[in-house]
Amino acid sequence: QVQLVESGGGLVQPGGSLRLSCTASGSRLTINGMGWYRQAPGKERELVAEITSGRTNYADSVKGRFTISRDNAKNLVYLQMNSLKPEDTGVYYCNVDEGSLWNRRDYWGQGTQVTVSS
Repeated sequence: QVQLVESGGGLVQPGGSLRLSCTASGSRLTINGMGWYRQAPGKERELVAEITSGRTNYADSVKGRFTISRDNAKNLVYLQMNSLKPEDTGVYYCNVDEGSLWNRRDYWGQGTQVTVSS
């Protein structure tokens, strides 16, 4: 029903920046919220940032450095990542909460690798 396409990952030096993008496609989408998660090798997947129509939420480790934003008309979500640190390295996944109260579904992107290293 919903397809997520991510882009923007790559290799960057500490202190650098990356901008991740995710596009949701489908028919008659009702998107309640969008977000980004990440998973480092040997660690659990964790919430990085999420955004609804009225709120944003960030992991403590990225507050002040990352910014999540949406383009509702185009079903896009962005994650601007500044002042990147090696511990930000991991696979970043786009997440979409879609549907009404009686048919809500959770969708995931394929993941995009972010590597912060000198």
